[in-house]
Amino acid sequence: MLENPDHPEPGMPAFLIGKVPYVKLRGEWNRGPSHIRKDYSMPRYDHPDYQAAFREVNALLAAELNGNPLVEYMDTMMYGFWGEGHTWPFDGNPFPDNRIAEETFVAMFEAQREAWTRTPLVTNTQPDWSMVGNAELLDRSIRTHNWLRTDTIFIENEQIEALSNRPPWVAAISEVGMTTVDPKSLRIAEGVTYTENVIQHVIDIGANYWSLWHWHNIDARNILGYYEKYPEHIDQMARRIGYRVRPSWIWQTEKDGYPGLIVGFVNDGIACVPGILRVTVSSNDGHVYASGCLDPGYPMTRGVRQAMFMLPKGTGWKGLKLKAELEIKGVRHPVRWACHQALDEDGSLTLRPNLAS
Repeated sequence: MLENPDHPEPGMPAFLIGKVPYVKLRGEWNRGPSHIRKDYSMPRYDHPDYQAAFREVNALLAAELNGNPLVEYMDTMMYGFWGEGHTWPFDGNPFPDNRIAEETFVAMFEAQREAWTRTPLVTNTQPDWSMVGNAELLDRSIRTHNWLRTDTIFIENEQIEALSNRPPWVAAISEVGMTTVDPKSLRIAEGVTYTENVIQHVIDIGANYWSLWHWHNIDARNILGYYEKYPEHIDQMARRIGYRVRPSWIWQTEKDGYPGLIVGFVNDGIACVPGILRVTVSSNDGHVYASGCLDPGYPMTRGVRQAMFMLPKGTGWKGLKLKAELEIKGVRHPVRWACHQALDEDGSLTLRPNLAS
């Protein structure tokens, strides 16, 4: 977060205070007595000292975490409150003009892209209220196979549009707050709680991730308390969120005396594959007979995507292993097939007849 209105301290590191000027925002924000009251100002992000520190912190983080299997994505650091690309409800921005604002954040995005070469960046779909180049950052994120995220999509039709019509290989992270089980918080209408409404809308946009949190009342016990009383829709989400790929059909074939397999892949999830699915056919001792990739984003959330794997002469299909990996930015991640049949320890499927004669 490059700035956070929920904390009294400035968002800029202490060693930059006094070097980089802050500019007071135009307007008023009456957040009520329960919120922090502070002088709402933004730093001059285009200042050379700020830019140097920004590049340094990304380089330090990326040196340790770029491509780390424990880090699935890195948030794109954007302008303003919470780093989400805005300082709503204030007018304008702290830059001399909007062109300098956009050029500054395009340069900052490119600096992050250069640092995070193996881990996806996730850019907020926030409309460009503050005129700082959000649309350009969004476009560059999609064109460079990075991902998207949103906050509070109920009120932003532009964000819903961007997420719903993203390329199939681009993942989406949805942040929408759930409620506690307090009767006033549940907001039940026609038997549907507010959180059930949230879950359905996250499903509707085909999200890969859903942020579990509460409005200024974040506590794991609140999630558990809600789940104990209303488990159905959270269970539904847990079974469907993201991608759920399985080999639906497996046919044996032969061409010019060479045996082969044709596999029909299906995705039972609500999101397409966020990258490229690589499928490998191997023997039990690890010898690879065939390996190849589906088109980016496939299989999608409807239909069947077929692929042929030709094998050496004399190769029997029974006992072969079918393994899946997800390729994102050149990094391969293991994938477990989402099928009913028992899988091997590494998530692969050992091929065997499964239709009773």
